[in-house]
Amino acid sequence: MRQHIAHIALVVNDYDEAIRFYTEKLNFALVEDTVLSDAKRWVLVAPKGSTECCLLLAKAANKEQKSRVGNQAGGRVFLFLHTDDFWRDYRQLLSNGIRFVREPQEETYGTVAVFEDLYGNLWDLIEPKNKETHLSQ
Repeated sequence: MRQHIAHIALVVNDYDEAIRFYTEKLNFALVEDTVLSDAKRWVLVAPKGSTECCLLLAKAANKEQKSRVGNQAGGRVFLFLHTDDFWRDYRQLLSNGIRFVREPQEETYGTVAVFEDLYGNLWDLIEPKNKETHLSQ
């Protein structure tokens, strides 16, 4: 049996501003943008070269969902972006105006820094020490 997580829903304020952020600031690919109704779209973004999991950008539709924008994990790191070249991507993100809230550190598992997305969700940028194990999963 083989299973994998296909999508992770990320609640956003606006589809187009979220698409711009992920494609222009994080250099993700827009995988799909399909209109489902006047108020709802199916929007998938993913790191370029990624083949499995995508972020499903889900526009907040009510007061409760809007209260979760930017804080889906209660202030903890929520998403983990693995890279094959930490310093290349770190410098690129900085030049794109990404705000890092924890500076780069060497940990037992790899090089890591924490950044915020446009809504304040926290992400780890990680270059794992054992790249074959982490990047091929």
